[in-house]
Amino acid sequence: MTFPAMTFDERYRAISARDTRFDGQFVTAVRSTGIYCRPSCPARTPKPANVTFYPTSAAAHEAGYRACKRCLPEATAGSPAWNLRGDVAARAMRLISAGVVEHEGVPGLAQRLGYSSRHLTRLLRAELGAGPLALARAHRAHTARMLLVGTDMPIADVAFSAGFASVRQCNDTIREVFEMTPGQLRATRRAASADAEAQGIIDLLLPHRSPLDAQGLFSWMAARALPGVETSTPDGFARNLRMPGGPAHMEIRADSEGRLRLRARVTRLGDLAPLVATARRLFDLDADPSAVDAALSSHVELAPLVAALPGIRVPGTADPHEMLIRAMVGQQITVVAARTALTALAEQLGERTADGGLLFPTMAMIAEHGAEVLRGPAARIRAITGAASALADGSLVLTVGDDAMEQRARLLAMPGIGPWTADYVRMRVIGDPDVLLPGDVAMRAGAAATGLPDDPRLLTGWAERVAPWRSYLTAHLWRAAPVRRPRTPKTTIKELS
Repeated sequence: MTFPAMTFDERYRAISARDTRFDGQFVTAVRSTGIYCRPSCPARTPKPANVTFYPTSAAAHEAGYRACKRCLPEATAGSPAWNLRGDVAARAMRLISAGVVEHEGVPGLAQRLGYSSRHLTRLLRAELGAGPLALARAHRAHTARMLLVGTDMPIADVAFSAGFASVRQCNDTIREVFEMTPGQLRATRRAASADAEAQGIIDLLLPHRSPLDAQGLFSWMAARALPGVETSTPDGFARNLRMPGGPAHMEIRADSEGRLRLRARVTRLGDLAPLVATARRLFDLDADPSAVDAALSSHVELAPLVAALPGIRVPGTADPHEMLIRAMVGQQITVVAARTALTALAEQLGERTADGGLLFPTMAMIAEHGAEVLRGPAARIRAITGAASALADGSLVLTVGDDAMEQRARLLAMPGIGPWTADYVRMRVIGDPDVLLPGDVAMRAGAAATGLPDDPRLLTGWAERVAPWRSYLTAHLWRAAPVRRPRTPKTTIKELS
């Protein structure tokens, strides 16, 4: 899926208006000053002749520009283009933010994308103005700046948390990108709480574009939270998860000002940056709610939904493999029933952490022992354990950087996985914004309540008019579905006596 790029004039109008909606979607490099800024930078708008627009900060770095100290272009939400687009550049950006270059190098990134390292570098330079190493370096610089100004972590810990191979490499990059030393950036930090420091907790702000339906996200998580693995409240969500360096814990909470904060604890410092990226995907924080809301509300049937819930998000996932198992367990049963089955699976096959928390079972454990725990038709249990086995041995690949249609085809080729599961996983794992689930019972109920056709074929036809935002239409229709009240059991005289 590709979309036309903004023209120079469109971008220039955005920076002239200091439009915050475009922050993170491109940067403005000014030849007369040698710096690059976010679109909403409060400085005087430069002359058009002095301006060059770059799709990424890495491209501006490669061209010799440094980051503006006034508007801090690295402190914005990420570009929604990496989910909107399904091309190689977008897939590469998702994998880079997940830490693939740090763990597997450029050859590992290239192999995941199906290219040689040299050809991938050529493709990314042509499309984004920078190769994979430069893009990963810019991502590390962003993470380091975030930690320097948001925590009291020692500078050496910041370097390794951001993915740098050495403190010197971190220092050199910070000086080059921001024209400041790490110590100078640290001087602007917000003091971390003593309580957080004592527990080894890293407390960070998660930038996002407003509006944000945080309450809806927390409610979604609460309905599906697995005891021991996850905890959900009206204003927060926490969970344990596996990272390459060992168990990690993250908590996302709305503060008194409506901002989202991440409190994280990792076993290995190098897992922090990928954990932040996971939190952002889980809460869809790089979305462009203005564009989504404007497109959906232009249809009279949807305008009331958008007015009631501006800034709706499509929840992602903390772990692609776990997401597939949860989706397969949840096929054709209620959310409550799926939660009960998954809770049993986690409690009996999950691994305990040092502090008593619970990790979702590994795919190998589900493949070997899932049939002893799962209940239901034998064919469905074989399908779930078979998918877990394929994920465990690598014969089924499922990552945030997959090509959407290739991922869908791989899933549909597995026994027991149909279109609903494949598309649901694509929506949650890749963050594809244009997925409709016409066979979903709750979505069809929401469609009927909204005045849209609830017949799958007719609903699919109607929804074409809101592309490429059909995932957000799906989210609205889920929320619009009438609440199903549990039946009141009949009570006999004998039971009362």
